[in-house]
Amino acid sequence: MVDNAPEIKIDNSVYDHFVGIKLYSSPRAYYFGTKEMPLNIGDKVVVETIKGLELGEVVIEQEKMSKYRSELGLKPVLRVASDVDKKLFEANLKDAKFALEICRAEVERLKLDMALISCEYTLDKSKVLFLYLADERVDFRELLKVLASKLHTRIELRQVGSRDKAKMVGGIGLCGLPLCCSTFLNEFDGISITRAKNQMLAINIPKLSGHCGKLICCLKYEDDIYLEERKKYPPLGSKVFIDKTEYTITNINIISKVIKVENAEDVKFLAKEDFEKQAHFPKNKDNKNNNGKK
Repeated sequence: MVDNAPEIKIDNSVYDHFVGIKLYSSPRAYYFGTKEMPLNIGDKVVVETIKGLELGEVVIEQEKMSKYRSELGLKPVLRVASDVDKKLFEANLKDAKFALEICRAEVERLKLDMALISCEYTLDKSKVLFLYLADERVDFRELLKVLASKLHTRIELRQVGSRDKAKMVGGIGLCGLPLCCSTFLNEFDGISITRAKNQMLAINIPKLSGHCGKLICCLKYEDDIYLEERKKYPPLGSKVFIDKTEYTITNINIISKVIKVENAEDVKFLAKEDFEKQAHFPKNKDNKNNNGKK
C-alpha cells in the first residue's frame, strides 16, 4: 500500500509527475512530486521530508499529475542519488548506532524514565533524531546539552506511543498479513472493548491485543456492520418458548446466522430462519424490544 507524503501544504502544480518512494527509515511508501526527472523502479533518490533530506528507492512508477487524486501536498524528489549520497547514507547508519549508544549511556546516567527506540541522521547530517517511549513527559534539557556537545549537530528527541513503535518496526498480525499500521493506516482511532463485545468476541485481552500491546485496530473495520446486523436479532438474555419449552438466548453468530438458545436441560443451535418460525416470545416487559415473534 502507498500513502501520501507527510502533509505539508505546497503547490503541486510545480510538478509534472508523482512517484511512489519507499524511505529507508519507513516500512511504507510515500508519494513525492517530480519535474523533468525520469525515474525507474529501483532508482535511488534523495527526497525532502519533514525530517530533512532522506534517501529512498522508487517502488511505484511515475504517473502524470493529472492522475493524482489526493488533496495533500507533495514533497519533492530533489535528485537521483549519487555515489557520494549512497556512501554518506551508509556512513550515517554506522554513526547513528554510535550516537544511540552515547544517548543510552547518558539516559542511564541521568536516570531518565525513557526507553530509546531508534536514532537516525538526516542525509546531510544536519540533524539527528532520537525516538523514545515514555509514560509521562521527560525533562531532557540536560540530556540535550550533553548530546549537542558530543555529537555537534542539531538534536531532536521525539516521544512516540506504543502504536507508533509498532508502526515503525512492522511485523505480521494475527491475520498473517503485515501490520495495518505499517502498511496503510495513517491515524489510530480509539479502540475500546465495546467493539469486541459488539462483535460477540470472547473478551480475552491477550488474544485481542496487537504487537503494540493495545487492542487490535482491525476491531473497527466491521464494527458498524455488526451494530447494524445485530438490530435484526433479539437481545442476548431474552426468554423464548420453542415447542412450549422456555429457553434463553445465550449467543448469536451473525456470520453464520445461527442463534443459540438453552435451558438447564437442553441446548439448541437454530438458523435465524428456523428460529423466527419456531420461537415465541412471552409478552412481558423483559422482551419489549426483541425482533422475534410475539
